[in-house]
Amino acid sequence: MKADIDAPDREEIVTLMEPLLLGERFRHRGRITDLALDLAEQSSALRSSLREGLLSPLAALARSMNCYYSNLIEGHNTHPVEIERALQGDLSHDARRRNLQLEAKAHIEVQQWIDEGGLTAAQAITTDGIREIHRRFCELLPPELLLVEDPATKARLPVIPGELRIRDVQVGQHVAISPGAVPRFLTRFTSIYGKLGKSESIIAAAAAHHRLLWIHPFLDGNGRVARLMSHAQLRDLLHTGSVWSVARGLARNVADYKLLLAGCDMPRRNHLDGRGSLSEEALGEFIEFFLQVCLDQIRFMRRLLQPDLLQTRIRLWTEEEIRLGTLPSKSGMILDAILYRGTLPRGEVESIVGTGDRQARRIVAALVDRGAVQSDSPRASLRLAFPATLASRWLPGLFPELPD
Repeated sequence: MKADIDAPDREEIVTLMEPLLLGERFRHRGRITDLALDLAEQSSALRSSLREGLLSPLAALARSMNCYYSNLIEGHNTHPVEIERALQGDLSHDARRRNLQLEAKAHIEVQQWIDEGGLTAAQAITTDGIREIHRRFCELLPPELLLVEDPATKARLPVIPGELRIRDVQVGQHVAISPGAVPRFLTRFTSIYGKLGKSESIIAAAAAHHRLLWIHPFLDGNGRVARLMSHAQLRDLLHTGSVWSVARGLARNVADYKLLLAGCDMPRRNHLDGRGSLSEEALGEFIEFFLQVCLDQIRFMRRLLQPDLLQTRIRLWTEEEIRLGTLPSKSGMILDAILYRGTLPRGEVESIVGTGDRQARRIVAALVDRGAVQSDSPRASLRLAFPATLASRWLPGLFPELPD
């Protein structure tokens, strides 16, 4: 990234960002509209297939997954097991690893704020919403991660949480608009993306992902902000339950992701390529890619969470733990009950396992200690925990295993 200090406002006109939406006559509009409708249907089916008691722990695991893959796109590799340790206060003694853990923890806290209703789809595309994502994320970062180096001057430039940039920047071949133009381009961004119907908003969420990166409102952190903005939009528009992540698909197709983003920076190719300053064909290609990635991730999670297969994987793990002596016998009966019902009142554990109260409490305590089961209080109902340490056994393929 190149950055010049105190760059002037070049007074660019907001039409430089057009098109923000695909035109009605765009040749692939029908296919993209069908893809958006399929995406809405598939997301709703996934959400409705999950029992309420499974949603919260799955969403917590998905936050670690989303964080891992979003940071991986930026070249920061912090495994979800390391992220989980950071959330429990177990930070590495190595300064670099500790800083990456704190960065991951910051990302998760912002996404949790979104998941708990802190930012709606409508708010996420406003200047205030975009700045709030950046502010919340950056305020939690260690000081070492709030400095960026100008490759030309080698100067260390401070990143101010929530503050729009006051310097010119260049990312790859893209020279971003001047800093003085950023507020009016964000106003245009909100005015266009904030007045659409549902199906058009799903398509526009993909377009907005690129156009925010094109504006490049902050000195650093724009990629994470764009993906968190997209998460907030998709969460509301598709009722995702926060149990799947577009970031996983983008990271697994990172070369195409970056190539297609760069393509959207290009001017229109010819007189058939829309009527805006930028290429409509390239924007359409990115939108189709983005929506297809979302659909692929929903299908992946549906396969992974098929009740019979999930139960089989958990049973195999439980039997192994019982053989190793790390779980008492009959632990599987409790896990089966929770998986079938979503939650299990503690008062019913004794009758399910057919033992006395003391033995029933011992089994529950062992499952809690092993990280398989959790509850909000010592008397609250039990639910599955889905910790990152067990994900390779319970939900294989969600993310790579932690290297030895």
